[in-house]
Amino acid sequence: MSALVIDGHPDGRSLTASLVQRYAAGHGDARVLALRDLDFDPNLRFGYRERMTLEPDLIEAKQALHEADTIVVATPLWWGSVPALLKGFFDRALLPQQEYRYTKLGLVEGLLPVRNGRLLLLADTPWYFAPFTGLPAQTHVARGTMRFCGIRSVRTHRMLGVKDADAVTITRWLDRAEHLGTVDARRAGRPQAIAAEAASSSVVATS
Repeated sequence: MSALVIDGHPDGRSLTASLVQRYAAGHGDARVLALRDLDFDPNLRFGYRERMTLEPDLIEAKQALHEADTIVVATPLWWGSVPALLKGFFDRALLPQQEYRYTKLGLVEGLLPVRNGRLLLLADTPWYFAPFTGLPAQTHVARGTMRFCGIRSVRTHRMLGVKDADAVTITRWLDRAEHLGTVDARRAGRPQAIAAEAASSSVVATS
């Protein structure tokens, strides 16, 4: 597998879901993991004192996490954090001794063999308020979760002021998501992206 795209929005009609689909279209062979379609209990009922039995969908999702070269997380920012669905997925799927562990010195060691990650973060917060709010979800997901579990490089792409965004802005965001998918596919040497880039170059040269 080359890229795993995690859609953390509970509503399939959301802009988050549309961005995920455009990224996947640009990539060509990315796997989309829409958490709303998975059957699992997002509540870590016993904390880490007692292990819960993993549902089949979580077992499959964890395997996909370990097989991916690139992991993309797409999420809105709600109440300074992420939707309960995404937080519950992190709680249930990312486990000690499997996705991370602590060394004898107490240092964390991420166990996901993933080189590259991206965070697509959407928020109603206008861009000019971001320095004051700090966008804690960005730190939570990019640093406290993705890098914590071993993803070496995480690039964050912020879409701010969503509720007041006009059609031109939304189209620009969607096009950007598709471009990122193409870039990641090309980095991984995927033939679809290379062919698409060659075709695009040919059109430019003859126009």
